[in-house]
Amino acid sequence: MTLRELADAAGVTESFLSQVEREVASPSIASVQRIAGALGLAIAELFIEEPSTGRLVRRAERRRIEYPGLGTIDEFLTIGLSGRVQVIVCTIAPGGGTGPEAYAHDSDEEVVVVLEGSIDLRVGADHHVLDTGDAITYSSRLAHSSVNNGTVPAVVLFCVTPPSF
Repeated sequence: MTLRELADAAGVTESFLSQVEREVASPSIASVQRIAGALGLAIAELFIEEPSTGRLVRRAERRRIEYPGLGTIDEFLTIGLSGRVQVIVCTIAPGGGTGPEAYAHDSDEEVVVVLEGSIDLRVGADHHVLDTGDAITYSSRLAHSSVNNGTVPAVVLFCVTPPSF
């Protein structure tokens, strides 16, 4: 696949892909999802090759994905896409979030638990403000997005079944 073919399939420009590759631009989660989809991959497969066995994930060995332009860091508490659930702890800086575009993915269900701070979560046409200790469950197939409108980092646990990131 050429760069142009990938750009066309992902709905982005060749220039944007080049900027992402050189870490000059930071794509939204929705853009990363489209790029991965165009390559026939899950988002996680873009960032690291994972071992095929094992369930123990030590804190120091967590797969970590930073989205600098989004003020977000994902740390994967589960390994691979072969299990039945995927658990991600996400740290979202004040003003950070998933980006300007809402996105959906091929998982069935998502559970979000705010461990620290607060987030604004949009699921479809619904808007929720979740504070420390709040939890919500929704269909991952509905377009959703989140942002930390608070003044302190938010730490949020995302549980997705089946895994799709």
